[in-house]
Amino acid sequence: MQKITPFLWFDDKAEEAMNFYLSVFKNAHIKSVHRYGDDVPGKAGQVMTGTFEIEGQEFMALNAGPQFRFTPAISFFVNCETQEEVDELWEKLSAGGRKDRCGWLVDPFGISWQIIPTLLGKLLYDADPSRSGRVMQAMLQMDKIDMAALQRAYDGD
Repeated sequence: MQKITPFLWFDDKAEEAMNFYLSVFKNAHIKSVHRYGDDVPGKAGQVMTGTFEIEGQEFMALNAGPQFRFTPAISFFVNCETQEEVDELWEKLSAGGRKDRCGWLVDPFGISWQIIPTLLGKLLYDADPSRSGRVMQAMLQMDKIDMAALQRAYDGD
């Protein structure tokens, strides 16, 4: 069992969200689902809680009403090895949501994600401040991160 598990509070779309994430990520599955019964507050038959796993990270989901909303103050950072992975996750996760700057997006359920190639960290933390500065300036102009453009900025092209 994971010691720390992100716990996501949904109004009434926990099951829809879990299924959405399973459709986006190749390495994902639902671990358990518990539904509201007739004898507890909540809509009978609707998911009360569920656990699911994405890329080895377990999450819990709860349907508990509209009292709380997600904000960008918490986001899920996804390390991507290739531009194809960046492109695919960027498009799938943002569908029905919102694309933001510098690799950030909001999915259709209001959860913020950062879709970031591992290359970005390598280039940003280069010991040469002129190279890393060019990379930072290039990234600040992007919505979806473009690895080739980052590399060109790093190389001074």
